[in-house]
Amino acid sequence: MKLIYEKSSSGRPGVQMTSIKISESEEIPSCYLRSLPPELPEVSEAEVVRHFTALSRLNYSIDTHFYPLGSCTMKYNPKACEAAANLPELTEVHPLWPQLWGGGMLTQGSLAILYRTERMLSEITGLDEFTLQPMAGAHGELTGVMLMAAYHADQGNDQKDHIIVPDSAHGTNPASAMLAGYDVVTIPSDKKGMMDFDLFMEALNEKTAGVMLTCPNTLGVFNTRIREICDAVHAVDGLMYYDGANFNAIMGRYKPGEIGFDICHLNLHKSFATPHGGGGPGAGPVGVVEKLRPFLPISRVKRRAEGTYVLHYDEPKSIGYIAPFYGNFGILVRAYAYMVSLGREGLLGTSNRAVLNANYLRERLRPLFGEEKAERCMHEFVFSGEFLKQHGIHVLDVAKGLIDRGFHPPTIYFPLNVPEAVMIEPTETEDLDTLDRFVDVIKEIFQLAESNPNALHEAPITTPVGRLDEVKAAKDMRLSYE
Repeated sequence: MKLIYEKSSSGRPGVQMTSIKISESEEIPSCYLRSLPPELPEVSEAEVVRHFTALSRLNYSIDTHFYPLGSCTMKYNPKACEAAANLPELTEVHPLWPQLWGGGMLTQGSLAILYRTERMLSEITGLDEFTLQPMAGAHGELTGVMLMAAYHADQGNDQKDHIIVPDSAHGTNPASAMLAGYDVVTIPSDKKGMMDFDLFMEALNEKTAGVMLTCPNTLGVFNTRIREICDAVHAVDGLMYYDGANFNAIMGRYKPGEIGFDICHLNLHKSFATPHGGGGPGAGPVGVVEKLRPFLPISRVKRRAEGTYVLHYDEPKSIGYIAPFYGNFGILVRAYAYMVSLGREGLLGTSNRAVLNANYLRERLRPLFGEEKAERCMHEFVFSGEFLKQHGIHVLDVAKGLIDRGFHPPTIYFPLNVPEAVMIEPTETEDLDTLDRFVDVIKEIFQLAESNPNALHEAPITTPVGRLDEVKAAKDMRLSYE
């Protein structure tokens, strides 16, 4: 596909500019005038529309393709939630209004949405209080670890110097811990894919500030000893941090706060069907147990005795500001609409189907990957594609082959403790036909790996750009058109 500049032809304007007369009193200062005309493409209006329409069709999106990206929960986002977030009564609210003298009365509806969202998330997780301010999951993680540090400082626990994470943890877990000033102790997984309990107990001591993990973990395995872990950490006055990346598997099934977790962040773009952002607006709310409530960031939405709402700032133990205003309001509205529309039974059904889809797909793919054990998974599962090396094929080749066949690749090479890892998460929004078609395509690619591996080495061939040297692309970026 040509660039729009390559389609340009001199003398082919897309718009007709009217003559504008400027009086001497309105004359533009010379410092603001161009010496040369702008280098814009000269194309017709029809060609502009066709170009960008064709360009949009090249995108992979949840609206157009199956997106089994493990540990990302790339599920369909209901359009009703988008409609709710785009109501003018919500989009035209100025973020400073609640902070003006008496301005809060102009934003009671918006503040009510924030307050109710916090209450619903508290109910779903079993935690006492939430803040909606963090702008993303990793931001929520950092906020949670900062809360952990503030608690220990308040308790005089100066000896607390490290946080324990399993080797299957998301990379942001150790990064957040280190940013907050803690050392990281990594615990290997056992044969069942869970954090090795004996090694964990050896590492746990009075200097342990807390443990960061998700349950189920990135292998799709639910840790059956999670209560023992929580009890052991609390025995040394440590805190349990729940990474909510995989919360989609357990909504309505169990509450992290009731098991023993003290802090939890949630990825609204995963479990609660808000946009994935792509580096743009996001949200990673953080919930805490009662003893951590005083340390939550400001401002806080409070409900007065008469039923009105106000932003509250008088929190002397708070970690302070972590975001401007009160988070990404438009994203929070989408999550609120999602929870209200589904209700308790709907959220439970979401988890049930997500787990059902994952187990069905795992069972169908298991023979292809040479897995003998028919073990249950939660919302996602991981296979090793190491056996493909006998044909000179890596899982990267499989991923590229899937693109040619209309599927977004699953997550590959993560988690790091599985060689040639393939992590697949179908989510609850995919139907049986889609899952079966995905299995057929995987089967086709594996047959091709045996009969004609070079064909996979050349994939993708149906995209505007073929296979890139990704290492070179990262090190030698070209960010401008020449």
